[in-house]
Amino acid sequence: MDPARYEIVPIGIARDGRWRLRVDAISSLKQSAPRLKALGHGGIPVSLPPYPHGRLLQEKSTSNGARRTKSGNGNAELPPLDLVFPVLHGTFGEDGTIQGLLELAGVPYVGAGILGSAIGIDKDIQKRLLRESGVPVVRYFSLTQAEAQNDPGRIRRLADELGYPLFVKPNALGSSIGVSRVTSMAALGGALKGAFQYDRKVLLEAGCEGREFECAVLGNDDPQASVVGEVMVHRRHRFYSYESKYVDPHGAEVKIPADLPQPLSDRIRKLSAAAFKALGLRGMARVDFLARADLGQCFVNEVNTIPGFTAISMYPKLWEATELPLPRLIDRLIELALEEHRQRARLKFTYQPKA
Repeated sequence: MDPARYEIVPIGIARDGRWRLRVDAISSLKQSAPRLKALGHGGIPVSLPPYPHGRLLQEKSTSNGARRTKSGNGNAELPPLDLVFPVLHGTFGEDGTIQGLLELAGVPYVGAGILGSAIGIDKDIQKRLLRESGVPVVRYFSLTQAEAQNDPGRIRRLADELGYPLFVKPNALGSSIGVSRVTSMAALGGALKGAFQYDRKVLLEAGCEGREFECAVLGNDDPQASVVGEVMVHRRHRFYSYESKYVDPHGAEVKIPADLPQPLSDRIRKLSAAAFKALGLRGMARVDFLARADLGQCFVNEVNTIPGFTAISMYPKLWEATELPLPRLIDRLIELALEEHRQRARLKFTYQPKA
């Protein structure tokens, strides 16, 4: 972010869910992220009231002398927020919950709204909407924990219908956590047990092993798609797992732009924008694709409403290759968020019957 344009207020969220204002948040994250450690304790405990209140963060202590005012309830208030840029993944960050809080507080924010975020994290509902809109997805079945317990034979029938290898996934999670590649019925029970640790619904998904592509989307009502990139997973990982993404520095590599025939590249870009609109998204998303090795079939695997956003992440790299560098990309996302907030602010939320 351009320091001449923006005053950054870094807020860290601890594992217990508490918000802390951390002036050293950026340096702390840089030091701890490579070792997968949590952000340390410390900083100023803050909260955001769930009602329009001048976009003010509140804190209990005024001991550090920061610039703030007193609220009517005795809490201290920091300067008002103009906008929140959520760089969060998974539960409570990408699923519509934090977006709901920001809506209640009347604070503009970058990215999809409540509904789009909730749909984006729910693989089953997402795939249903995409399929209804004519966007191709792989064959799959959803299965609740109760259904798995009450009718074990159904699991075998669904797996046999999909064929092996298949993938078992928690329904509402990300980063490939809890995902297993299953090559036989003998391994299916363990895969389901692992996935049910993270969700009460899981997906059994037909395998589509070949090539994986990603495309970035930017916009509100008129979304634009970037060039297409390819993710190449090293064979020892078998699929794009959590370990290949975040733990093994050589687990995967990306190629931008992907080596694709122009008609297929154009189709992927068109499908990316179509998926974005079908799910009612705003601001940004990254659309992930699976393709057969011969490129005869291509499917949307999933849509991520808050893609990775480091300087080396796929989303900004795809836009950089589309001649939109990271600083300008951030500017554009902020512009889109403020545009969306202004449009929503013009809507009526109360009704007064005529006398």
